Amino acid sequence: MKVIFVGKWLPGYRKLCHPLPNLSQEAKLRLKWMDYYQNHGNNVSLTCRHFGISRKTFYKWLKRYNPYYLASLESQDRAPKRRRQREITSNQELRIIQLRKQYIRYGKEKLARIYQSLYGETISSWKIQKVIEKHNLYYNPQKTARIRRKRQRSFQKKRITELKQKRISGFLLQIDTIVIYWNNLKRYILTAIDKYSKIAFARVYTSHSSYSARDFLYRLYYLLDGKIQNVQTDNGSEFLKYFDKACKELNINHYFSRNHTPKDNACNERFNRTLQEEFLKQGNFHLDLQKFNQNLTEWLVEYNFRRPHQALGYVPPINFQAKYLKVLPMYPSSTYS
Repeated sequence: MKVIFVGKWLPGYRKLCHPLPNLSQEAKLRLKWMDYYQNHGNNVSLTCRHFGISRKTFYKWLKRYNPYYLASLESQDRAPKRRRQREITSNQELRIIQLRKQYIRYGKEKLARIYQSLYGETISSWKIQKVIEKHNLYYNPQKTARIRRKRQRSFQKKRITELKQKRISGFLLQIDTIVIYWNNLKRYILTAIDKYSKIAFARVYTSHSSYSARDFLYRLYYLLDGKIQNVQTDNGSEFLKYFDKACKELNINHYFSRNHTPKDNACNERFNRTLQEEFLKQGNFHLDLQKFNQNLTEWLVEYNFRRPHQALGYVPPINFQAKYLKVLPMYPSSTYS
């Protein structure tokens, strides 16, 4: 059992010794403040300088501190004691319901003005919105529910702005999709590039699904010998479900770009442009998927092993970080995806 001394001497000159309870890290730190304060002659200035805190903060916790009850150093609930309540009467709610059913396609602002003209009193659009949500008074409730679920998923996504960037090969791989239209056919090129070393990979698929994206991730993982810490994608559906499950299986963190923010994925966007200018527009498009992937692989060997890159001081990506990343030669199989 861990035992600590709280204070040098407490009132009544009785030395107090008792076990440390289950305190949070913040409370344990504040307890160190109090111990240091009492062990150094109750010197507030010295204590504040030692721990890098303000005098105001220290005095606040000194006032709360009870040496017989160490939980007094825990952070208190900051929620307001009196929460805002909806000030809407049952009569107003009934009127709003009737108006909404009558004008089901009208928005809350229009309904607020109609309410004022009919009943001679002002009501806020916020109250109308809350009544609509409470009673699910939507023109298309199923569509609205889908939109809400989509927004909820969006809030749960880890955005790339949350990731602290590191200049290490394999730390962040950016992945994107190029869509090719040829008469009535579509082809999808999944592309990936290491943000630091610029080592790139690409593969053509016939479908735009998370199953194809998962296959691409497995190939990329094998190519880079498993040295992938984080991947970044846009918010397309192909980077959900099976792709997201594969990220968890391979212990890879999945980050998403912000909506309508191409600068979040700038390196991959530039690689896509290079692939289109130096490969696709040079007559390398082929309807046969296997032939297409073979041609693409040959171009990627040129891109990674021989093509000078301005961002890397005019050296090929494979030479830039050869000591860190082991890149395996991988050629497309004969199977179609």
